Amino acid sequence: MDKKQRLSIWIVVALLGGSVILYLVQPGVRYFINDSAKMLASAGATGNIESFRNYLLSFGIWAPIISAFLMVFQAIAAPLPAFVITFANGMLFGAFWGGLLSWSSAMLGAALCFFIAKALGRPAVEKLVTRTALDWTDQFFEKYGKHSILIARLLPIVSFDLVSYGAGLTSMRFWGFFIATGIGQAPATILYSYLGQTASSSVKVLFFIFVAVICLAIILAAWKKRSSFTKMDQSKTDKAQ
Repeated sequence: MDKKQRLSIWIVVALLGGSVILYLVQPGVRYFINDSAKMLASAGATGNIESFRNYLLSFGIWAPIISAFLMVFQAIAAPLPAFVITFANGMLFGAFWGGLLSWSSAMLGAALCFFIAKALGRPAVEKLVTRTALDWTDQFFEKYGKHSILIARLLPIVSFDLVSYGAGLTSMRFWGFFIATGIGQAPATILYSYLGQTASSSVKVLFFIFVAVICLAIILAAWKKRSSFTKMDQSKTDKAQ
């Protein structure tokens, strides 16, 4: 690990420690974070993206900064739906500027997760994402090798944050991780931002149908691949007998 990477890690640790202290000692900060997390979770559960857009709009000129903060926050500390923020940014700022805001803040969140994992190590990360989740990430990285980050970013059912933390626990170089993340998350960001800009009831329905179809296709592909492996193993067993 070179000096620049060590410095980056210590900066991240200092920022993280300062943020935790601020949350604990400042009631206003604690209320804002808890309220924002509640609004984001509710919008994700109900599909009522307008309510979250209105929440961001209530901050006036600070709305882009609040949006970016929440994107980073959900990446680091909370299992909250990032697509709600991306969708709301498209509604509020348009497809281009909203997409750029979502993409850049998600990149920042991914980088912070990567360096947090590097700095704190596996035991600490297990407390954030659970040991079972990290074990799954290990298997995913082993299976797809150097293409694992790009593949993970393109799959809507793979946790964005989990992959970022998991990558930080490997020998993977930061810039390779960062570039693959940027390329892999761009298609979904563009799509969600465009749908946000052109939001209507019918478009939202199509959005959720699209996500459901993609998830179903991935599950069927994984099941089909597993079945083929099972048949191959059975064939080998039969031949051995």
